[in-house]
Amino acid sequence: MKKTGVLNQGISEVIAGMGHGDMLVIGDCGLPIPSGVRRVDLALTHGVPGFLETLQVILQELEVEKAVIATEMETISPKMLESVKGIMGGVLLDKCTHEEFKEMNKRAVAVIRTGECTPYANIILRSGVNF
Repeated sequence: MKKTGVLNQGISEVIAGMGHGDMLVIGDCGLPIPSGVRRVDLALTHGVPGFLETLQVILQELEVEKAVIATEMETISPKMLESVKGIMGGVLLDKCTHEEFKEMNKRAVAVIRTGECTPYANIILRSGVNF
């Protein structure tokens, strides 16, 4: 049995299989997941698990060179945006419209669905290299 890090089998498998430039999405419970993209569904009930706690755990294992959020997060969920910026540290944070975000999801290796109910609490993590 795994002792540390991400214990969820699906997420561990996805991260271990990612290469440079691959995209992993962490989304709220309402984010549409395109057909053909792997779904890792963590949602138990409203708010559980939360988007931020899921992001923090993923960042412990995934090398991220860039992230993308929807511009709507700035106006609709500014507190969430500030929390995301704090968690992401110096990682470049790009923005696009929510419609563009949903189009980008089609190219993700997986979408992790959380129980988060905050509007636009979604992020695309682009994997980097750790050497």
